[in-house]
Amino acid sequence: MKKLDAYEKDLLAAFEAGELKSTSPSKAHLAKFKAAASATFIKDKRINIRLSTPDLMDIQARALEEGLPYQTFIASILHKYASGRLHEKPSNLTRHSGSLPA
Repeated sequence: MKKLDAYEKDLLAAFEAGELKSTSPSKAHLAKFKAAASATFIKDKRINIRLSTPDLMDIQARALEEGLPYQTFIASILHKYASGRLHEKPSNLTRHSGSLPA
């Protein structure tokens, strides 16, 4: 099961204590949500990529931790990167010396 962060734990506690009230969205809000979901998750293109076995195994393990099928997990990562919400961490390698750290 996925680990909860502090916000999620507070939300779960409030739900379990009966402090949250369920509401239904208005028709206008529902239409807006449906349009956004349709525009976001249309999958109309297929691609094929080759990955090393260790990379695929690592991706599958992370997808399992997130509770997602690995192909959905890969699509999510690509979407986040393409939309600017996923950034590469700076490398610890030193470029100016031309050598790797010991």
